[in-house]
Amino acid sequence: MRSLYMLAGLLMTALGIIGAFLPLLPTTPFLLVAVWCFSRSSPRLEQWLLNHRTLGPPLQNWRREGAIAARTKMLAICLILASYGFFIYRTQPSLPLAAVVGLILSGSALFILTRPLPK
Repeated sequence: MRSLYMLAGLLMTALGIIGAFLPLLPTTPFLLVAVWCFSRSSPRLEQWLLNHRTLGPPLQNWRREGAIAARTKMLAICLILASYGFFIYRTQPSLPLAAVVGLILSGSALFILTRPLPK
């Protein structure tokens, strides 16, 4: 199992780093999964990720407090709104489909907005 967790952690880290450069691919969720996988397979890689100068602080905030920084919240909400607008514009979905997608994105936005700010 350790090998599977290690491979999954490496894959999630790679996707998270790619997500830092591609606007529609998230970074932090992949890195959160990577830290979780590394906690079960490689404490050294877990600590490397948590102590990384750029990638570490959001992961530490989440692990310590379940917190999301204000700037990150704002960016996430703006991207959710832009994604929904793009979805509506490009696909011209039926009303039920637009409502379902809107509800899912609203739930995601609500989750983000209700997380505390880091201390």
